Amino acid sequence: MGARKNGQLSDASCGCEIPDGGRTAIGVDPELKASNLRRLSRIEGQIRGIQRMVEEDRYCADILMQVSSAQEALRAVARSLMRNHLAHCATHAIRNGSEDEREAMYDELLDLIYKNAR
Repeated sequence: MGARKNGQLSDASCGCEIPDGGRTAIGVDPELKASNLRRLSRIEGQIRGIQRMVEEDRYCADILMQVSSAQEALRAVARSLMRNHLAHCATHAIRNGSEDEREAMYDELLDLIYKNAR
């Protein structure tokens, strides 16, 4: 990844592109992408189901169980994305990047770990 400017990575050295100032992944495994999209579609259905449960004044404990299930499903998507990021972007930046790029990647990984560990 690139050096940090204003808390953001300024360029990418991991196969990610920065069109129009935003970052986007390229070369994403089509099977991983399809799997995550299927998971997200199921999660979307779960969320709509939870919304209906709230609208119908369903028993709170039942709603909370569904919320917990949706949260775990989202965590599974996050784990998949994190593994892909570690295997590709982080590995590339750490092996091939400049000292600034490596440091920026270390900071990014620490931020991701702390935010996803909650």
